[in-house]
Amino acid sequence: MSSSPKIRILIADDHYIVRIGLIALVSTEPDMKIVAEAENGIEAVELCATHKPDLVLIDSRMPFQDGIEATIDIRKKFPSIKILMLTAHDGDADIRRALEAGANGYVLKRSTGEELIPALRAVSAGERWVPAEVARKLASRKSFEQLTRREVEVLGEMSKGLPNKLIADSLGISEHTVKDHVKNVLGKLQVGDRTEAVTAGLERGIIRLPS
Repeated sequence: MSSSPKIRILIADDHYIVRIGLIALVSTEPDMKIVAEAENGIEAVELCATHKPDLVLIDSRMPFQDGIEATIDIRKKFPSIKILMLTAHDGDADIRRALEAGANGYVLKRSTGEELIPALRAVSAGERWVPAEVARKLASRKSFEQLTRREVEVLGEMSKGLPNKLIADSLGISEHTVKDHVKNVLGKLQVGDRTEAVTAGLERGIIRLPS
């Protein structure tokens, strides 16, 4: 009697120690097989073409091409490949971007093997995997309005501590327009001042500090 084929998995993470740990963990499962490993999104997409894995476990933030961009590429070129996003970031904007990009599930890096392995099996079987704490983040987001692209840009400039005039110069818009955008940002994030807005933006993954 032949056994069921193993789930063929590609792991992509730019941190070597994390990647090796994931490979060691997954390799102990009798129904799973690591077929390739990548350290950035570009490499992950290329290896998908070579190895045709059943599932990609991919970090959301990597150099050259991050996990979100790689997920979009993989979805476009290899629609049958399932994708489980792995990340240390649990902001609701990060989660939304991953799922909108086409990820079948989302797992936090602090998850234990007892949480990760079932997620891999579920996603491989065609199920959607969103941990309870992640689902709560998404649910809480419904009470917030989404920022426009320009408002996100203004918030990013605010995170640098720039006054309205310098933000206007940086973005090539009028100071009056910047003032309106700042007002909208504060309202949509439901905060009282610029510092609180930047803090909320970072916590939710709307903006990121320069690396």
